[in-house]
Amino acid sequence: MSDTRSPLIGLIMSGGGARAAYQVGVLRAVAKMLPHNAPNPFQIISGTSAGGINAASLASGSHNFRKAVCKLEFVWKNLSVEHVYRTDLRTMIGNFFHWVGPLFTGGFGKFNPRSFLDNAPLNDLLDKLIDFNGIQSAIDGGHLRALSITASGYNSGQSVSFFQAAEDIKGWNRVQRVGTRARIELRHLLASAAIPFVFPAVQINREWFGDGSVRQVAPISPALHLGAEKILVIGVSPAREEPLERLYAPDYPTLAQVAGHLMNSIFIDGMEVDLERIARVNRTLSFVPEEVKGRRDVQLREVEMLIISPSKPLETIASRHTARFPWTMRFVLGGLGALKRQGSVLASYLLFHRRYARDLIELGYTDAMRRRGDIIRFLGYDPAALPPTED
Repeated sequence: MSDTRSPLIGLIMSGGGARAAYQVGVLRAVAKMLPHNAPNPFQIISGTSAGGINAASLASGSHNFRKAVCKLEFVWKNLSVEHVYRTDLRTMIGNFFHWVGPLFTGGFGKFNPRSFLDNAPLNDLLDKLIDFNGIQSAIDGGHLRALSITASGYNSGQSVSFFQAAEDIKGWNRVQRVGTRARIELRHLLASAAIPFVFPAVQINREWFGDGSVRQVAPISPALHLGAEKILVIGVSPAREEPLERLYAPDYPTLAQVAGHLMNSIFIDGMEVDLERIARVNRTLSFVPEEVKGRRDVQLREVEMLIISPSKPLETIASRHTARFPWTMRFVLGGLGALKRQGSVLASYLLFHRRYARDLIELGYTDAMRRRGDIIRFLGYDPAALPPTED
């Protein structure tokens, strides 16, 4: 008997700090495209860092996909920096001396610095945004197969994907990559979003974890291990179709430029390399006869992918909103050069403000709508059978 079931579709949302608002715009467009009562189209959801927060929120409400997207959009559109990290003068001064002190005492203090920013407010925001019990309810109800949240172990150096899934899904162990079953909780999201030096690491069981994008050499791998047969990737950086022109730069790079470069290497480079790797494997397998690909000893398989990425550089949008940072952050970022156009990459990751988020959501929505036919076909629908999408 032939297998007539629909292929399992995986959704991957990468890290990117405040840039993750773009992902919400794409999801909003997907919700608008589908029939009003359409079920959750993504049986497997995988997220990292801020993308992991979006993933967990979507998974917890996957019994009603459209409502889950609306809730996520409402939170991002009403966000302020103070909802994510503390910016009051007392806290900022305390953080400053907490970092400067050990430099003059040779590290003899009782507590060494943990992070530049205190993200304690994020705890309350995530508690209100995500019903963690809803994740298992969605799995039990058949609305979801698996949710994966990836964090980076500072002690082991491993990229650990914590997943909550149907009982038949097993974990995995690869070189520096581990998939382990867990009940996803607040600590997993905080760990996955703990940008190095910026936010504090989180202890889970015996190990301390930081941002999952660090050392994540295969961001698409968790969804594939969990059974995804098709992958929708929502990126947070424009696709690089041609090599960038090397321009003459007379000025020495600012600290913000260097930090932005490091941020891009953490959040973007791993995804681009993995996408290129899978595209190369797909291209190679296209030349392999079907009878060979069907053999049990052939482990590779083609993976259909659809990639939605920003049509504009997000740092350009961020540069128009840097005045919306609280004055304490403007003072710090100004000293680093992050308020200038050349340093706006750093600002684009830290600017958790509703005005910036709304611009990114609108960009994500517009970019996805331009690919309406591709997205609808990818999700298994006939574009001609669905009415035109109305905003």
